[in-house]
Amino acid sequence: MAQPPNQPPQQGGFGAPQDQPQQPQAPQPPQGGFGAPQMPPQPPQGPPAQAPQPGYGYPQQQPQQPGPYGQPPQAGPYGQPGPYAQPGPYGRPSGPYGQQPGYGYPQQPQFPGAPGAPGTPPGGRNPFKGRPALVIGAAVAALLVIGGTVFAVTNGDDGGGEKPVAGPSDDAKATTSGAPVNPGDGSGDGGEDTEDFNADRKAGEAKVLWYKEAPDAPASGAEAPGMWITSKTAVKAAYKEVVAYNVGDGKPTWDTIALPQKICAVTPQKTADDKVVVAYMSGTSDRAKCNQLQQIDLNTGAKGWTGVVADGALFDSAISIELSLAGNTLMVGRSQSGTAYDVRTGKKLYDKQKYGDACFPTAFAGGARLISVASCDATEANEHDEIQELDPATGKVRWTQKFDKGWSVAKTYSVDPLVVYSTNEDKNSWNIATFKADGSYRSQVGFDEDFAPACDSGFLQRNLTGCTGTASDANTLYLPTEAKSGPNEIVAIDLSTGKEKWRVKSPTDEAMLPMKVDGGNLVAYVEPSYDTAGRVVGIPTAGSAHTPTTLMQLPESTAEIEDSFYSRDIAWADGRFYLSSTRLTGNDETKEKLMLAYGK
Repeated sequence: MAQPPNQPPQQGGFGAPQDQPQQPQAPQPPQGGFGAPQMPPQPPQGPPAQAPQPGYGYPQQQPQQPGPYGQPPQAGPYGQPGPYAQPGPYGRPSGPYGQQPGYGYPQQPQFPGAPGAPGTPPGGRNPFKGRPALVIGAAVAALLVIGGTVFAVTNGDDGGGEKPVAGPSDDAKATTSGAPVNPGDGSGDGGEDTEDFNADRKAGEAKVLWYKEAPDAPASGAEAPGMWITSKTAVKAAYKEVVAYNVGDGKPTWDTIALPQKICAVTPQKTADDKVVVAYMSGTSDRAKCNQLQQIDLNTGAKGWTGVVADGALFDSAISIELSLAGNTLMVGRSQSGTAYDVRTGKKLYDKQKYGDACFPTAFAGGARLISVASCDATEANEHDEIQELDPATGKVRWTQKFDKGWSVAKTYSVDPLVVYSTNEDKNSWNIATFKADGSYRSQVGFDEDFAPACDSGFLQRNLTGCTGTASDANTLYLPTEAKSGPNEIVAIDLSTGKEKWRVKSPTDEAMLPMKVDGGNLVAYVEPSYDTAGRVVGIPTAGSAHTPTTLMQLPESTAEIEDSFYSRDIAWADGRFYLSSTRLTGNDETKEKLMLAYGK
């Protein structure tokens, strides 16, 4: 594909951060935060010292200068600036997962721009001033709501100001039932199917290790977030329960944990010693909040500390929260701020609150690093988004990058290396940029493509880590394209340049999604059709041949069940493949799926 021409830097842009490493900043005094509308930064001042690299969504590198990221980025492949300084027609994540958030998720408005369409007029495409970006298509719509304004989430707020409290592990609010809801023997609500899926297994097909049905959910539906796999246990949250199964035979590893109210948030990550934290509602009324915390040991089912998340200042409610883990730090994000706890003890560490020009932290991403996104100067002339890396233990700001006005940070495809997906609703554009360890701009995607990772809608808040179907290593980002009238492709993108390194087509007529980089292979899931089972493949990341090799051919006996996981999570761990539902519909006519595990 044609690469973006080198053009002189332009002022303004798609919102991409300006390429300048920022000096570490001391944490600002706690104030406001987690739900404020997201605002884009203003265009950088002064031309960049060096020409930025064109990319389809990555900010272009520029000399350090005053401004959001230091300097205006150059125009991109399509002659238009983007958040990172390069315009680009690509933009919307679409495809089987980008456009179907799943049962129970609100549908989002679609952008008029279509993928692959020519870039918009110069001057408004990059999140980092003057840097080219991409045109957003319909599939990206779901992400925009996440990055949209959300500063009035006070519905149901009954006041607050109470301090977060950690309680003893024997808190009566979170009890462990003596009999698991799904004992794994086909009895009880949510028991496993008694059909022998391996009876007619064909040569070369994987074995169905176990299949579990979900507990009953209300007619309005319920969340089934999180799927954590350890060396011996597969753990899943569903409605008011947390269940655990032996990875090999599906027998309950420990008794089901029954919580008093529905689960409303979980940590996507687990600690090094296999601990997670789940949050559940304080009650069932309209004034109930997602503020009850429970730590859980994935290997034993032991309940650790409990806590209550306090409300922040006015408009900073815990009616909806998000949880992130980075090292031993649990970050609880409210609508306009965040509070960090020691995940081992529940002790409060610090608050991440309002700072600078009315910057309210509105989202966090955990994992190998702790990333914070803030909405600044909402509704004012200088409204913009900012992204920061925090020291997980202290909350100290390691660096800050400012996005241009109009650009919203929607997702992080990776936190190490940091790869950021941002959108511009006014320009119907998107941008994908990557940053160096010091926060300076590294590159942005610089070619036209319809990428289609599977991302959830986030609803009240932007869920920065809510995408599957993406993978990365130190130097390469792997993204799936949209499957239109046949097989899709996985594209390997050089994180140093934003250019395409190679691409490989799905071995079947169904879409192929990257899952993880394992050794020298990119492991990907090839989706099933209504009558054909899916498969797990390995794609060599080095060399000149990137031909998919089947690692696991899933059996035809479960093809129909496999194909009906619309709102789902997928995982490949220790040579086993797992599918699980992330949303329960509450349909009483048939048993709902919860988890399906395959092995050899």
